[in-house]
Amino acid sequence: MDLLEFKQKVLPAKHKLYRLASFLLQSREEAEDVLQDVFLKLWSNKEKLDACQSIEAFAMSVTKNLCLDRLKAKKRKHMVDVTGLELDSETVSPYQSYELADSVNKVQDLLSLLPEQQRLILHLRDVEGYTFEEMEQITNLTVNNMRVILSRARKSVRDGYLKLENYEAR
Repeated sequence: MDLLEFKQKVLPAKHKLYRLASFLLQSREEAEDVLQDVFLKLWSNKEKLDACQSIEAFAMSVTKNLCLDRLKAKKRKHMVDVTGLELDSETVSPYQSYELADSVNKVQDLLSLLPEQQRLILHLRDVEGYTFEEMEQITNLTVNNMRVILSRARKSVRDGYLKLENYEAR
């Protein structure tokens, strides 16, 4: 595989890889670092990429593994970065924008409490929009197992959010 072919096959997945790394690491800088490591690793193994069924799925797998390695090495608590959120001030009152930002913070906090596997499956399915077959290649889990994990993750976030809302309403 030469440079042009590498650019055509691997680089289109750059944004998805970045979003996954950013989601798992909760840091833009670390996500960029991981993305560079992923591309370096893929480039150094470019001869083996032709054997892959889906280069994108393989790249997602490499990204996931590098992110998990960093998280295990640091064992740090995830911080929520909501500075990138944009609210349309013409249609949203200041009170509504505060409520919306507060809800986003609550959901982000609940997501950070999920086990890594549930967070990953939820992100791949609901944020990235991968099919279960594509996720199967990325995670090496069966479709039925992923459905159960996804259902539990959604239920956990939903129940946690409702519990927070009901508690604060009292």
